[in-house]
Amino acid sequence: MSTGLFGGTFDPIHTAHLIIGEEAVRFLGLDRLVFLPAARPPHKSDEDITPLEHRLEMVRLAIADNPRFEVSDAEAALEGRSYTIETVRHFRRRLGESEELHFIMGADSLSQFLAWKDPDDLLAECGFAAVPRPGVDLDEADPGVRSRVRILDAPLLEISSSDIRERARTGKSIRYLVPAAVAAYISEKNLYT
Repeated sequence: MSTGLFGGTFDPIHTAHLIIGEEAVRFLGLDRLVFLPAARPPHKSDEDITPLEHRLEMVRLAIADNPRFEVSDAEAALEGRSYTIETVRHFRRRLGESEELHFIMGADSLSQFLAWKDPDDLLAECGFAAVPRPGVDLDEADPGVRSRVRILDAPLLEISSSDIRERARTGKSIRYLVPAAVAAYISEKNLYT
């Protein structure tokens, strides 16, 4: 079996995330893709992000119609900040040594990869795929890291969660930027206002 781990804040999950997920399944030959909303990302303060239960529910709503997509609250059980190495080790223990694991990340994270917790262990634990982002030069990444990461050939959509939050806060439409069920949830729960 082959499992992809797609980490992110997902605040909120949006259409580009879903397209990336679909492309990752195809490109990497995954049996399943697990969306992992970060419980306590090390690069953001807790007051800067929406509570995890809302982000988990928005992901559940967004992926409901895709049988290869799953969502996990695995990071909620981890103590302290949400470090990728701890999450990957959790899935390695749960799924076993024979499971092929791939971690999907944005290309902007690639240039900072050596600053992540235990980067060498991470590269040993699973495969990595990076999603190109507009304006991000992949050559800025460490050559040793770059040579071990596959680049996903996914459409480049300039949709950002921060823009969606701002649009929701100011009463602008977020239709088509997020799935309809996610837009309804944001409205119902008065998120981002």
